[in-house]
Amino acid sequence: MKKDDGLKKRYIELANKSYNQGIYTFTEFLGLSEQSVLSEIEDELRYVGVSKWGGISDCERVVVRFGKEEDMGYEEKYPIVCLIIKPVMQKFADDLTHRDILGALMNLGITREKLGDIILHKNEAYVFCIDKIADYICDNLTRVRHTTISILIEDEVEKIENLSRENYNSCIITVDSKRLDAIIAKVYKISRNTSVNLFKSKKIFVNGKLCMGNSTIIKDGDIVSIRGKGRIKYMGNESETKKGRIRMEVWKL
Repeated sequence: MKKDDGLKKRYIELANKSYNQGIYTFTEFLGLSEQSVLSEIEDELRYVGVSKWGGISDCERVVVRFGKEEDMGYEEKYPIVCLIIKPVMQKFADDLTHRDILGALMNLGITREKLGDIILHKNEAYVFCIDKIADYICDNLTRVRHTTISILIEDEVEKIENLSRENYNSCIITVDSKRLDAIIAKVYKISRNTSVNLFKSKKIFVNGKLCMGNSTIIKDGDIVSIRGKGRIKYMGNESETKKGRIRMEVWKL
C-alpha cells in the first residue's frame, strides 16, 4: 500500500468513527503533504464535518477534527496546548533557532506529528503540541543547546496571534498579473523559470493543498507555502500603476 493510500484510509476511519459513534475524532498534527492528501478526499468526508486548526490563525501545521456541532449537540476543543519555552537568564542565553527548539524536543523521543508550529519571538519559543505530551515536555526539557530554559503553558490565543504577526514582513510588489509564479518570483527575487521549477518540483502549496499550476491566480487571504523558502499571505490592497501593472501587498510569514 502506498503511503498516500494509507493516509486516506486513516482519515476515512476517523471520519466513520466520528459519524458512527457520535463523537469528535482528531488527527495529530499534519504537515503540508498530509494535508494535501486529505484535500483529495475532503469532499467525500463532508457528511461528517471536517475542520482544521493549528492553535492560532495561519499555522502551517494543523490538527484535523471530524465531526460538527450541529450533529453532536456540543463543541469540543482541539487537543492543542501552547508552551512558552524561554531562557531562565536571557543575558547568558544562546540565540535559539527553530532548529534548536525542534531538535531539543525530538531528542526527548517526541515525534514530529505531536508538534505543531514553533513561533520565535525575542528569543522565546511558542510551541504548539498535542495536549497529552505537554506535561512530559514540561517535566523533561530543561536545556536547549547550552541554555537552561523554563516552560509555561500559554492560554491567551490573542496574545500569541499578536506576537506571531510581529514576525510578519509586509511587502509591496508590482507584477504584470496575479499569477502565482510571477508573485513568488518577485517576492523571493528569483527568475520566472526558477519559480516555475518550484511548481514542477512539487514545492508549492496553497492553503495546505499541493499546487502544480504555476498560472494559478492568487486570491485574498491565500497562504502560499514554498518549501525551502517560507510562506507568503496575499493581502490584496491592489492598485494599478500608470503602466497598467498591479501593485499589491503580501506578507512574508
